[in-house]
Amino acid sequence: MKDEVRHVPIKDIIMPHDDILQAIYQVILERKANPSDRSYTASLMTKGIDKILKKVGEEAAELIIAGKGGDRQEIVYEAADLFFHTLVLLGFSGIPPEEVYAELRRRFGTSGVEEKESRPKENG
Repeated sequence: MKDEVRHVPIKDIIMPHDDILQAIYQVILERKANPSDRSYTASLMTKGIDKILKKVGEEAAELIIAGKGGDRQEIVYEAADLFFHTLVLLGFSGIPPEEVYAELRRRFGTSGVEEKESRPKENG
């Protein structure tokens, strides 16, 4: 008797909250590698970096507006949009989220003022 393999829709997979960004990133990479006409993510990848950057900017602006408005649910919704489009940018650029997590870990526990002072000085 063969083991039965059952397809589980991505939205039905239950995972710890800290794994959701990695799971979404993996789907983004899949859409990049195997584009479909019905995939929003694949369409962004096909349109290229300028379209992706435009979406990241739009979502950041929408989050700012939501934050100013103070509606908790709107802030959550727009933050999720910004996270998603940031993951698309990372996927397009071949940067795994772990590199961002590592940078956050490096900064954790360091004063923001000290961290900024430790950066190389820019000319200009």
